[in-house]
Amino acid sequence: MQKSKPVIAINGDFRPSKKDGCALSWFNTGYYDSITAAGGLPFLLSPLSSDADLKQALQMCDGLVLAGCTQDLDPVKMGMQPHPHTRPMPIRREEFDRRLCKMAVEMKMPIVAIGAGMQTLNVVCGGTLYQHVTEEVPKALHHRDPVEKHNRHIIEIVEGTRCWDIYGPGEIRVNSEHHMAVQHLAPQFKVSAKATDGVIECFESSDPRWFCLGVQWHPEGETSSALDMQIFQEFMAACAGEQPAILQMPTRAAA
Repeated sequence: MQKSKPVIAINGDFRPSKKDGCALSWFNTGYYDSITAAGGLPFLLSPLSSDADLKQALQMCDGLVLAGCTQDLDPVKMGMQPHPHTRPMPIRREEFDRRLCKMAVEMKMPIVAIGAGMQTLNVVCGGTLYQHVTEEVPKALHHRDPVEKHNRHIIEIVEGTRCWDIYGPGEIRVNSEHHMAVQHLAPQFKVSAKATDGVIECFESSDPRWFCLGVQWHPEGETSSALDMQIFQEFMAACAGEQPAILQMPTRAAA
């Protein structure tokens, strides 16, 4: 009998109804294509209003991809004055994403959080954000180019982390399209990688038994590298119940 594939929930984007059209939900193809390529079965999750329905849906799944968004978390909800560059996502999307995040964390589901999904995960778990990196981080890199969609920059990976196990040692270049970023990290996470200006680009659970990885870049995107697929492959292994590399013996140091 063929082994069942891990079922992976993905949250989608949302647009409220307008004068010229009804409300819409849609999903970036890169997310479900990456899950499929890594051996999973995508489950497209609509913005459910009932917590009971949401819990039932998550109990049917083996893992969760918290998708990114071209818009931002509402700064007012985080006690900030809105910046001119900030474009808050629709209320229904943000409220659902926060509930989804909280429930998945409580269930200790395997999670990959990408872009705005990473930021939401950090905020829901007690962390904070920079609203506009260019103005708040000294000597900030270009993390978003308003014209060029192939913007890339170097990240430095922390040895001994999941990110290190996925990408290997040294510096790598990742695609970048954001102006918000993690400022203070939530207590249950640790830094896995930073940009050369100090901006946190990747974090993970401090508990090695829980696969929870947040990345600021977009491994599902058209500008991703071949190495980025390894994130989804490692995630899929965790969703299938395989022992994570970080717990296996011998360790990297002893190998």
